[in-house]
Amino acid sequence: MRLNRDKINHITNILIEDLKDNSDVDFIVEEGEVRSNVQRSIINELMLDDEIDEEVRRTLSSYSSRLLEGSREWEILYWKHYEQESNRRGL
Repeated sequence: MRLNRDKINHITNILIEDLKDNSDVDFIVEEGEVRSNVQRSIINELMLDDEIDEEVRRTLSSYSSRLLEGSREWEILYWKHYEQESNRRGL
């Protein structure tokens, strides 16, 4: 996960404030529950991203030719496999 709790809380606060300021949005549950759900969603997405990243790196490390992380070839293959893994998971 690339964001710590403080950053997730900050993003959540920004989102909640924007929602509160939007006249088209009415909370049908307590604000605290909305806040918890937003935080949980962010954390779940970040964890899923980490899982996909881990799987892609494992795939790239299994290549017979040694790829240098950060090289153009590595980046192209990384994003190709990242997209394939995301699609495989239905994302």
